[in-house]
Amino acid sequence: MDNMKPMLQVYKPTSAHWVGDGFPVRNIFSDENLGEAISPFLLLDYAGPAEFPPSNRQRGVGEHPHRGFETVTIVYQGELVHRDSAGNHGTIGPGDVQWMTAASGVVHEEKHEPGFAKRGGMLEMVQLWVNLPKAVKMAPPRYQTLLNEQIPVAYLAQGAGQVRVIAGEFHGLKGPAKTFTPIHVYDLHLTADDHTELSFPTGYNIGLFVRKGSVVVNQSYVVGEVELAFCGAAGERINIQAKEEATLLVLSGEPINEPVVWRGPFVTNTEEELVQAMADYQAGRMGHLD
Repeated sequence: MDNMKPMLQVYKPTSAHWVGDGFPVRNIFSDENLGEAISPFLLLDYAGPAEFPPSNRQRGVGEHPHRGFETVTIVYQGELVHRDSAGNHGTIGPGDVQWMTAASGVVHEEKHEPGFAKRGGMLEMVQLWVNLPKAVKMAPPRYQTLLNEQIPVAYLAQGAGQVRVIAGEFHGLKGPAKTFTPIHVYDLHLTADDHTELSFPTGYNIGLFVRKGSVVVNQSYVVGEVELAFCGAAGERINIQAKEEATLLVLSGEPINEPVVWRGPFVTNTEEELVQAMADYQAGRMGHLD
């Protein structure tokens, strides 16, 4: 198959843990075990699907810092609220996306929306971490709320499915996310026994996270539910066939090719910068929540 991107490996979740008391997550990948093969992406966590009983208390994760990268939260079920030390706040529900650029440093919290907490219900979401190049790691923080109705949808030929374009572009449709690094982020839905072919620039790393169903990639590799396939930077095309109705998160991006020094919520280029990030947070230079 000419110019197909080579498959590197299929990964299953490596761990399951709680983030705060509101997010039961499975780690799908991280830079710590894949490194340059996933650049510019750093981490993908999948929360849920999990049902929460009604509560008068907002579950979630309290005040914590970030520096040097972006967090991208995509909600499929449930509702979340965010606020941060830069004065940003927002509420996102099914289909909405929160794109927070921590850059030079921000302190924030993410919790279940009060009404959702009181009603209870299903929570399902992903959080993606996107690295920033050194030139903008210390830029001012930025926050984007991308509502479902702002995200364009492309319909595939012969009713094969649809693509929601969150970032980058697909067949001329541009996603609303403003990014520092050339990346594409899609929600892809394929109907059973249908297929599509996606094209990406040579040199881009590709990740295909199967959220529901199962698919065959490049007519050879079966990727099941809650599994992720990584494709190498060579080549331009990927063929995806749905064995059953399937939904995927498609990630593609140009590698940054810079050192990554990462500890907890800080991602820098050197150990010295990492030490400085921890000192800046402890000294309150990233701010605090009221």
